[in-house]
Amino acid sequence: MTTSNPLRTAEPLLPVELSPGKVRFAQGMKAGRWVFATGLMAQDFIHGIAPDVLAERAPHAGLPKREKEAARIFANLEGVLRAAGTDRANLVRTDQYYTTVKAVPAYQHVRREFLRGRIPPSTSITQQGLLLPAADMNVQAMAVIPQAGFEVVHLKHERLKGRPTSGYSPALTVGDFIFIPGITSMAVPDEPQRNGVAAAALMPEGAQWGGQPIKLETEFIITQRIAASLELAGAGLADVVHAQVYLTDPEDYSAFNEVWSRHFAKSQPTLSVIPCVEHALAPYDGKIEINVLAAKPGSTAKKHHVDAGVTTAFHGQPQAVKAADLLFISGLMAIERDGLAPSAARDPCQPWFSSPPEAQAEFIIDSIARLCEAAGTSLANVVRVQQFHTDIREFYPVYKVWERRLGGRPLPFSAVEVPSPLPVPGATLQVEAWVYAP
Repeated sequence: MTTSNPLRTAEPLLPVELSPGKVRFAQGMKAGRWVFATGLMAQDFIHGIAPDVLAERAPHAGLPKREKEAARIFANLEGVLRAAGTDRANLVRTDQYYTTVKAVPAYQHVRREFLRGRIPPSTSITQQGLLLPAADMNVQAMAVIPQAGFEVVHLKHERLKGRPTSGYSPALTVGDFIFIPGITSMAVPDEPQRNGVAAAALMPEGAQWGGQPIKLETEFIITQRIAASLELAGAGLADVVHAQVYLTDPEDYSAFNEVWSRHFAKSQPTLSVIPCVEHALAPYDGKIEINVLAAKPGSTAKKHHVDAGVTTAFHGQPQAVKAADLLFISGLMAIERDGLAPSAARDPCQPWFSSPPEAQAEFIIDSIARLCEAAGTSLANVVRVQQFHTDIREFYPVYKVWERRLGGRPLPFSAVEVPSPLPVPGATLQVEAWVYAP
């Protein structure tokens, strides 16, 4: 249920209508003390990517295109933060999607200048495509409106600090929440390594039967990196509330989850497992990147599992977790116990009489709505929607379902195209949603 009290209802910030399909996009969302900016690109909201960013007639006359692209994104982000009554110093997390690793240096250069050394935990992933053909970057950001007892604290550690080019903090706290950056198997200084990957995360050189590579890498990231970052804030693996996992090889889904379940079977944080482009993580040969959000032990943000009878893709993957005033929903697909839901599949006898992406969206959004209701909130309080499509051309029919379900309310969406396949055969859409649940 929603209420008219503005402190208990999420508020769209700087909504715009994108022609010609009249897509209503919320550049940001304000929800109590939280601010979300999702799906930011270098848009002017008229021409797609701003013409001055592309400078098509004289592309090399000024700054490099990708630096201008990043600068426009941060200008758009600043507008969202200002509209919410906060600023860049109060960012607590950023997530970046790129179409090419060549975009990373330009983006990080601009980000360092914009954030002036206070870079929050960050995740950078290369994906197959973005919504705008000329875009190389898509950014998600999360900030707070500080108050007594709810100030941003960057935690530092010499050995765990981010790469010099990245500069992000290895952990950050605000109130009862802990934010940890996307972590790979990349070696830190003075650590034995091979092609940038820590030797402890790899099979012995020349060995063929020394273990499954994804299991070794996952175990290393969880026990040697995530646990150490959480320890900076006095927390442990049991305190993790939500995680995103990016895998470069779809054959690794089950093997990854075997290791993950060994560490999180009891605590069960929400989990989204997302494919990404091969050889596009920070270590060239890395196979996995994981970011997590946790709650301080014994705090008011202690997680509570929410059950609405929604089917998830992996053994032990919970449907949703509520922590303090936020509801985290695992990456959902239109699935039942034995695979893709029949209602979401294309009928081979009447293949053109339905829209599978629309049907999948109906199924997924209905599941999100049921989880919201079970947690005492509603779809109107969705503050962050991340859509992972195997074909970005399916975005618009999916958006039209959101439009109907939200009654035209602006949607804070990000949509990227990921390599096929998703974890369940036939699924072409995975949605992760965060919801304000005061």
